[in-house]
Amino acid sequence: MTVEAAPRSSVFVRSDFMVFGLCAVAVGAAAVTRYAGVPSVVAFIVAGAAVACLASLVGRSVEQLGDRFGAGATGVLQGALGNLPELFIGFFALKAGLVSVVQSAIIGSILSNILLVLGLAFVAGGLKHGTQKFNSERARTTMVLMVLATGALVLPSLAQYVHTPAEPHEKTLSIFVAIILLIVFALSLPASLKRSADAGADAHVEPPRWPVWLAVAMLAVASGCAALVSDWFVYALEPAIEALGISQAFAGLVIVAIAGNAIENVIGIKLAWKNQSDYALSVIINSPLQIALVLAPALVLLSLLTATTLTLVFAPMLIMAVAITVIAVAFIVFDGESTWLEGVCLVALYAIIGAVFWWG
Repeated sequence: MTVEAAPRSSVFVRSDFMVFGLCAVAVGAAAVTRYAGVPSVVAFIVAGAAVACLASLVGRSVEQLGDRFGAGATGVLQGALGNLPELFIGFFALKAGLVSVVQSAIIGSILSNILLVLGLAFVAGGLKHGTQKFNSERARTTMVLMVLATGALVLPSLAQYVHTPAEPHEKTLSIFVAIILLIVFALSLPASLKRSADAGADAHVEPPRWPVWLAVAMLAVASGCAALVSDWFVYALEPAIEALGISQAFAGLVIVAIAGNAIENVIGIKLAWKNQSDYALSVIINSPLQIALVLAPALVLLSLLTATTLTLVFAPMLIMAVAITVIAVAFIVFDGESTWLEGVCLVALYAIIGAVFWWG
């Protein structure tokens, strides 16, 4: 008697095809609104919706990679691909001479991730599962690196504002600090990529349906499309700001930052809701860490190729906001636990900072 083999699970399920279809329609609509001369506010909203749809696709791809590579490696990969739009946008903005926009977007991206997104993830996970635990050792290492990166942003600015002898050399100092930060990031990669000893804690996660090559390809394609759509989003941003009466500082710090980090917004909250707290924390915190250790230094060095030089001298209020934020988050994550109330506190701090910059 012949025994019939059990059927293999399908690579794609119905929800996958729904996400693919939404992404195709949204990107197509964003392209039409970009080149068809529609009102800037409409183009702005449609491009933002397209970025959100692409974020959903990236999130699904990350889920298919997570239990293969571990939380640390997944967070690094996600952070790198998720921050590509900011790199492209920042470079072209520098070519256009928009230094203040680039600086506010850098700080805004850090704040939106470790205050708004992390806070919402703590709220979502805490309300559904109660107190959530995560790898405290990895969290401490990440926050130490964030403190270092924050110091690298604060010190050149402080040297400028208190008129130290380094003040006339802010360009050279910024280049030196940028190179140091890139070296630190490279040295931190082995620890970030290492699987934790309690990796089996997420053994209950649904087995991946996609092969590794397909998940990586989806990540790359979705991130590339997100970069393109983000460019259309920024193209419509300035006239939309004028139409809506929003200050440029608020737009750069809040709106552009949230749109550029829509990938982390969707993924981190979704992972926390599923009680995959290690993956949620890794994906959310790796993005601002890479912004501080990689994106900002890279833009400083890339600005040498343009007529506009970017330095690490930021406005005083931006520096104070990021310093207070990193200190607050460090206190919360050092114990390896999170609650919904801690998430509320992070979101509240983000709202206060946003209100400070509402008028410019």
